[in-house]
Amino acid sequence: MKAIIYRDNGGPDVLQLVERDGPTPAPGEVRVRVAVSGVNPTDWQARSGVAHRKLFSEITPHLDGAGVIDAVGDGVDPSRVGQRVWLFMAAAGRPTGTAAEFTVVPADQAVPLPDEASFDVGASLGVPALTAHRALTVAEDGPRRLHPGVLDGKVVLAAGGAGAVGHAVIQLARWAGATVIGTVSGPQKAKLAIAAGAHHVINYREGDPAAAIRAIAPDGVDIVAEVALGANLALDLAVLRTRGTIATYANQGGHAVELNVGQNMVLNTRLQFLVLYTAGPQARAAAVEDVAVAIRDGALPVGEEHGLPLHRFPLHRTADAHRAVETGAVGKVLVDVTP
Repeated sequence: MKAIIYRDNGGPDVLQLVERDGPTPAPGEVRVRVAVSGVNPTDWQARSGVAHRKLFSEITPHLDGAGVIDAVGDGVDPSRVGQRVWLFMAAAGRPTGTAAEFTVVPADQAVPLPDEASFDVGASLGVPALTAHRALTVAEDGPRRLHPGVLDGKVVLAAGGAGAVGHAVIQLARWAGATVIGTVSGPQKAKLAIAAGAHHVINYREGDPAAAIRAIAPDGVDIVAEVALGANLALDLAVLRTRGTIATYANQGGHAVELNVGQNMVLNTRLQFLVLYTAGPQARAAAVEDVAVAIRDGALPVGEEHGLPLHRFPLHRTADAHRAVETGAVGKVLVDVTP
């Protein structure tokens, strides 16, 4: 099979296209013929060594993807062969990511993908959708599971609503019944956030964004899904309701985070940091189940018309796909692996 590998941490040029024997699924695993591989910031961070040190002598990158199961290991229902699936955390603590024609994963990390959902949708789930689910289910006064109606009456602020996680936050929050506000940096990203389903979009670079958000939500925002905590914390606190939650999954821009303890005490702020790797198996399993239902409901479409432009690269240009993500491509970067 063809596979992308790297042996040393570094820039995109460490990625190589090689020929390897196809993997054999171990007990409890499935082998998937990968159709589309999704690229996330965590993929290039792992490759570069920013996220964590390299654990294996040779690694095939990428956590997310979609394809068809073509073999199963002992203990896995053989009827799963031929099943369309989406994959998550394929390369988490393992050397076998989705940037290859075949990969092996634990069976529960290959989730059935409905026939009406494309492989592009499947490869765009994983990290963004499961992170978005986590952000929407950590509030003190909020639900631990998502389904239609469970966020009725709640207001969700999706910071960076045109990013992959922000896009999934908008879609899942709207599916669950919330009023959704997206903050963006310009008119093109505003169009994308609206296409994703945001009820309101605020350009945080213009006017008084806190006043604009308070005009929509006079009692304040229930949940902020935050991508740039250091840059946006003052705005978040200005619009957060008492006992509201700021769920932060990144700190784009790297601004220092300084907390006014008294202000947060009075608000009873819940500041929740999150990452999938350490969220725990119960939280991840709940997210997978709920996201699977949302997919069946057609709540997570992708493409520019749905607010998430797709940027495609063939397998041999995976290094260019990584460069696109590193340089801030707006939308979702996908690698086409097999027809």
